[in-house]
Amino acid sequence: MRLTVAQATVRFLTAQFTERDGVEHRLIEGCFGIFGHGNVAGLGQALLEAELDDPSTLPYHQARNEQGMVHAAVGYARMRNRLSTLACTSSIGPGATNMVTGAALATINRLPVLLLPGDVFATRVADPVLQQLEQPHSPDVTVNDAFRPVSRYFDRVWRPEQLPAALLGAMRVLTDPGETGAVTVAMPQDVQAEAYDWPAELFAKRVWHVPRAVPEPAALARAVALLRTAERPLIVAGGGVIYSEATDALRAFAEATGVPVAETQAGKGSLPYDHPLSLGAVGATGTPGANRFACEADVVIGVGTRYSDFTTASRTAFQDPGVRFVNINVAGFDGVKHAGLPLVADARAALEALTEALAGWTAPSTHRAAAAEANREWDAVVTAAYAKAHTPLPAQTEVLGAVNEVSGPRDVVVNAAGSMPGELHKLWRTRDPKGYHVEYGYSTMGYEIAGGLGVRMAAPDRDVFVLVGDGSYLMMAQELVTAVQERIKIVVVLVQNHGFASIGSLSESLGSQRFGTAYRYRSGESGRLDGGVLPVDLAANAASLGVTVVRAGTVDELRAALRDAKTAPADGGPILIHVETDPLAGAPDSDSWWDVPVSETAALDTTRAARAEYEQHKKTQRPLIGRYTERNDA
Repeated sequence: MRLTVAQATVRFLTAQFTERDGVEHRLIEGCFGIFGHGNVAGLGQALLEAELDDPSTLPYHQARNEQGMVHAAVGYARMRNRLSTLACTSSIGPGATNMVTGAALATINRLPVLLLPGDVFATRVADPVLQQLEQPHSPDVTVNDAFRPVSRYFDRVWRPEQLPAALLGAMRVLTDPGETGAVTVAMPQDVQAEAYDWPAELFAKRVWHVPRAVPEPAALARAVALLRTAERPLIVAGGGVIYSEATDALRAFAEATGVPVAETQAGKGSLPYDHPLSLGAVGATGTPGANRFACEADVVIGVGTRYSDFTTASRTAFQDPGVRFVNINVAGFDGVKHAGLPLVADARAALEALTEALAGWTAPSTHRAAAAEANREWDAVVTAAYAKAHTPLPAQTEVLGAVNEVSGPRDVVVNAAGSMPGELHKLWRTRDPKGYHVEYGYSTMGYEIAGGLGVRMAAPDRDVFVLVGDGSYLMMAQELVTAVQERIKIVVVLVQNHGFASIGSLSESLGSQRFGTAYRYRSGESGRLDGGVLPVDLAANAASLGVTVVRAGTVDELRAALRDAKTAPADGGPILIHVETDPLAGAPDSDSWWDVPVSETAALDTTRAARAEYEQHKKTQRPLIGRYTERNDA
């Protein structure tokens, strides 16, 4: 079949499917793109032909920012449990490098996205072309080489003959749960438009089986033997529980054994918030109950978690001198962390095997009862935070409470950066495994709106509530225009607190006095950014983009606006609700710590005091490299 490289790429992508548990899914459900001289005559022309032939096979979506379209693809892939995703194509130069941040986000979060950036001429016939970065020491290097460290797979198609191997390699990584992340196939612009005679079998339907790897019997036996010795066991549920659809298996295991469950950011929703064995969030943004159980745990069962520093409270969470880890993960890299016993397996398959092998064994009944009591105690704290009645401006926790109250059990809350991820992790009452979507692997400001768009595209039967602060909104709100264009309903709750609230709080705790975190005029008297509040009207900005905007001055007005938004038609486009909050109104404490180094020498009393506190916390850090016989206070 004689086609251009771009036409062959598009035709190939329409024929790729995944299968798990006997259910098939289209792997690449659509393509986001912004066209320029690096892809307009190649992939742009090919996508046009595909759309004219059948608009449903690989729908094209017009993005406004290249980073934003990758975020949307990530949100889509996460919502589809990594079984389907979207492709993203850009021009060369800045269009391509704009996608690098999105690629890093995808890879860190182990989420599949396919990136097809345009590239310079393979023939070098007109070097240097517009937007080409020349490297005198290496003429074959382009800016697209920046994708190498942030991609799980990278290739550049210098010749048409290389395309089949590049595409098949890309699909292999996209569909491997232990390897997946950003997959980049850079495509020189002249090669995209070059014709070649392709074998017809390249375009035959291809189904990629996503396996449920079972644990090795010997590894399972070692894990069972260790668990049978546990007196204070704890499960740390990560995103792997959600992606492998293992929530029922986790619940069955917890109920059969009496082992309580704490959740990471990606794993939140592994158990319903009101389950008596649910301790809620763990780590630096966790609940006191979950962190108390982590501190005392003698055996920790990590399920689908990569043990980030927020989960481990910078390795201060697990304080038992002899604590041991059993790590269930599809990736061997994560399975051996903290010198754990690795069960390299699918989360659902491993939990089912452990439940069967541990039949008759349970944790002490007092352990189960203590977890239920911790759950009840924290729920009362959440109720109080939701109804704080802070004046004159409401607290952010009240905003979260209103959204939680109005949203349905299957609706999705989306967030990524600022102070809200920590508060949501502790306070959000999750009722459905897919109801909580906080990107905290890369915690990218600007992810929220674009990610929420991808979530809604992946799950059009669920309402999506995007929570975004003014700082993150100003980073990237452009994909609101895409939502307007596509008539996609997302409900954006824009919290205006006139600055970077999260970093302001962190700065204060580190003795840096919230420096550089408030949105203020430069003062004529002091010469510093400590003047009056800037007259930025983000509600007016959103309205100018074609968004339906509502201003809420109180929590009751917010609640009413949310109810109206909930009943609005699904094809009515995005709705933004603007609410102002008090950035100094705090949330309940986690009784935990996060390691951010404090200046060792300082003229400021606040910094010196923070350094002294920092050194005390450092004494509780653990290397977690093997079995301990005594607490390491060095």
